[in-house]
This record gives sequence, structure tokens and C-alpha cells, in this order.
Amino acid sequence: MIQLSISRWCLVACALLLGGCATRPVNPPITQADPGKGYRFETRQARVKDKDTLVILAFSGGGTRAAAFSYGVLEYLRRTEIVNAKGKGRLIDQVDIITGVSGGSFTALAYGLYGDKLFDDYEQRFLKRDIQGEIVSRSFNPLNWAKLSSTGWGRSELASQMYDEHLFNGATFGDLDRGTGPLILASATDISSGARVVFHQGVFDILCSNLNVVPLSRAAAASSAVPVVLSPVTLNNYGGTCNLTPPP
Repeated sequence: MIQLSISRWCLVACALLLGGCATRPVNPPITQADPGKGYRFETRQARVKDKDTLVILAFSGGGTRAAAFSYGVLEYLRRTEIVNAKGKGRLIDQVDIITGVSGGSFTALAYGLYGDKLFDDYEQRFLKRDIQGEIVSRSFNPLNWAKLSSTGWGRSELASQMYDEHLFNGATFGDLDRGTGPLILASATDISSGARVVFHQGVFDILCSNLNVVPLSRAAAASSAVPVVLSPVTLNNYGGTCNLTPPP
């Protein structure tokens, strides 16, 4: 029994030591900004459903309640039939852009990723889960303590991992870029200036960074990182290294 106990403590100690080396995901640099590439409205204009009308949905924050409310809006638009020059269709198919912040960003990003498949299991996979309880539980798990004590890994990274497991399955903005759904604009706040930071390539051009490899879960974590409760999500700024010509 003593040897078994020592072995277990050794395993825990090794896990803690390895966890202490944990680092956050890094958004990689680009060497040349190209306004004709990446996840941005300019590259997706050809996918606008109706050239005479631009339909934009704005999903606000408010935790799981905001995620549920925005999901209800999408469900209603999905059930609503319209008639236009092309005949009958669904109102949801006319949506060109969805902006989201905090809880609203989860629904927006998930719909951009899954489309109609979202309505199959979003409630069970996300809305009806005790997300806050799971984050707290993982925070108190000794196997995560070393990671959480690291300067390169925080509670938002812990939350991002959980969002990946339950909702996004490792998807990135590159997956949205290759998709045919509406443009999804998840927003966060720069804690140093209070400025709005939107996850689209136009903003990442200023950072001289590639948005397409950034996980959707990380954008959702940044959008919902309530100060004190969750840690800030850090993005690397390589600004001035990619020959960016700012607009007028």
C-alpha cells in the first residue's frame, strides 16, 4: 500500500511539473498583409444573399441566457418563410453577417461553423450544461493547479479547452473562412484601452497576424472573459512587420 501511495504521489508531482510548463496558444505572424485574403467581409461579398439588402444580426452578452436568447432568434428565423424574387425561402438564409459578444458570440460562432446542424444538439451540448460549474470544478482540480499558476496559461485557457471539447471540436477561423455561412464577427474588449477588438482579418492585419489558425474557442473565451472571474486572453502583436498599408 505504501508503494502504491508513493507511486500515485509521483504521478501527481510529474503532472504538476509538466503543467507548470504550460503555455497559451500563440497567434502566428504574417509577413505580408493581403486585403484580398483571410476571413473578412471583403473576401465574402460574393456570398451576400441579396445584393439589394444586407441583413445583420447583433447578439448581445449575458452569459448562457444571451446564448439561449440568440439561439431562439435563429430558430425563429429558421421557421419563418419569406417570398422574394427567387421564390420561397427561409428568413435565416438571408442573414449575411452575425456579430456577437460574450454569450451571444458562442451561438454566432457555432452557427457559422455548423449551420443547420446547430439545431440538432446545441441545447444538449452547450445551453443545458452547467458551464460555469464545470469551469469552477476544473479550476479546483489539482492537476490544473500548476498550469493555472503559470504566467503563460490562465483560467481563460482552461475555459477555452472546455469550449473546444463541448462545442467547437478544434475548429478555427479557417474553417469559417472555407464555409458558406454568414460572416461571424466575435468581439472582445482591449483591457488596456477599452477599445473593441473584433476577430476578423482586418483587425489581425494591424497585428500582422494570421486569424485563420486561431481557434474559435479562443475567440469565444476572449469575448466572454469577465474580469477577475476569468483571465485576459493574450494576443501577440507583430504590428509594423507585414507591410500593411492602412486605409485612408
